[in-house]
Amino acid sequence: MFRPFVLSAAAVLALAPAAVSAQADAQPEVQGANQAESGQPPQRIRQVTLTGEERCPTAAADEIVVCSRLDPNEQFRVPKELRRPLEVPAQNQSWVNRAATVDRVGRVAGGLPNTCSPIGAGGQTGCGIMAGQAWAAERRQAQREAEAITPGTRTDIDIEDDEPRE
Repeated sequence: MFRPFVLSAAAVLALAPAAVSAQADAQPEVQGANQAESGQPPQRIRQVTLTGEERCPTAAADEIVVCSRLDPNEQFRVPKELRRPLEVPAQNQSWVNRAATVDRVGRVAGGLPNTCSPIGAGGQTGCGIMAGQAWAAERRQAQREAEAITPGTRTDIDIEDDEPRE
């Protein structure tokens, strides 16, 4: 049952080197051609960040050079994508944070005071607190976005702090 399959597989493997060499002979060598003309992907891609009056380096025949210029004010700063810490996934949080989350969920579900829950006698007292917390969170987020858009600008508070005090 398997003997015809084994024989045909052996025949294919025996003819494979001849087919590969025939294809290699049919394709011309492309050594002097440019990378774009050869249709081959580049062997190397270099990403270079330039500062000041630096010039972008010239690319070799088998590489692509991508240059970007860095703002002089941002030259020695931590990159923007690394400035804000990412949120920690639930499985990586400490037990204190997990217990606080469980407590908060349990308080809302039970309708305890200061939870803004429609269930229970004191649930409605937390609605004002939650509205204030939401407002503060929105304000912090707007401030972060404003800093991300214009990182070099100074606020009035910063200017007042720089003035000499008598």
